Amino acid sequence: MDRVLSDEAILQLLNDDAPWGDLTTSLLIPAKTTARVDFSARYPMTLCAAEEAARMFQLKGATLTFVQPSGSQLNPGDVILSASGLAATLLTVWKSAQVLVEWASGIASAAREMVDNAQGVPVACTRKQVPGTKALSIKAVHAGGAMMHRFGVSESILVFAEHRQFFHTCSGKTLFQLKQRAPEHRAIVEVHNIEDAMHWAQSGAEILQLDKFSPADIRLCKTHIEKAGLATRLGIAGGVNPGNIHEFIAAGADFIVTSWPYYANPKDVQVNFIPE
Repeated sequence: MDRVLSDEAILQLLNDDAPWGDLTTSLLIPAKTTARVDFSARYPMTLCAAEEAARMFQLKGATLTFVQPSGSQLNPGDVILSASGLAATLLTVWKSAQVLVEWASGIASAAREMVDNAQGVPVACTRKQVPGTKALSIKAVHAGGAMMHRFGVSESILVFAEHRQFFHTCSGKTLFQLKQRAPEHRAIVEVHNIEDAMHWAQSGAEILQLDKFSPADIRLCKTHIEKAGLATRLGIAGGVNPGNIHEFIAAGADFIVTSWPYYANPKDVQVNFIPE
């Protein structure tokens, strides 16, 4: 996969950790000492951010000799990247690059687990990334085989109850207005109970986002929609994780909306230095 962080952003990550170099390394390691560093998977994982980590080493003058692409499915011991150069350079970059891969791969692996358990039903991740991590979070979602529900509020339409309290037009008129003013977009309406869901479905909503519905209520909502001959699709948001996703799919989910991968544990990366 392509890098999503600029050189400037990557250097800023390095500068956050080593703004004036690596004191320990400068005190202990002779300046001309050379080495190779290998990153490898400690456990099974879906890899992400290997390209950004590799670029960290390159920007500091190391030579990249191998890198696995983001999205790769790795087994324990599989090499992620290898770089050679001055030992001082490799030691300075080491931890920033390792943390980046571990964190992003945690999201990617969680997204992959959701996708694998979804039985072919699409998994869409929300815009609720940790602030400041949007670019890499989106890359990790894609590396894990999921898709983005919304990149942000500028390019997509999702009508919340919080929006609806500010206008008093009927639901049908609201949907017509959205179609007239944004004909290239599909509007999603978030609802919180079966009655609200059926009201918007009968008004012509193409997509409903069922927020925190139980599987039983999803099944009932799906039944009502099918009996009414409506084509409304149901996105399920809130409370879905790899352990229970099958329950929501069996209940009638057309797609899953989740923030769960963003809060997954990092995937451990083994780092080995080999003096040359």
